[in-house]
Amino acid sequence: MKKNIIIKIIGKVQNVGFRFYTHKTAIRLNINGFVSNKTDGTVYIEAEGEENNLEQFIDWCRIGPSWARVDDVHIQDGVVSDYSDFRIN
Repeated sequence: MKKNIIIKIIGKVQNVGFRFYTHKTAIRLNINGFVSNKTDGTVYIEAEGEENNLEQFIDWCRIGPSWARVDDVHIQDGVVSDYSDFRIN
């Protein structure tokens, strides 16, 4: 069953390729939605997919690319929006 989650990633997560690698990981795991940088220095993700794929995606988000430093990850359930792909905003 398709599920939607909202992820907020806190740490050194901007200017380290986080959005690019998030996009690559989402495509690999058949996740749709988007990723964007927020003005407060966090990364915001809306992700939709099968629960098992989302769990793997969250595990990746807790680490991120090698140049990043993830200090905290906040996750909440969202509303399924039937995204057709995964985009970088």
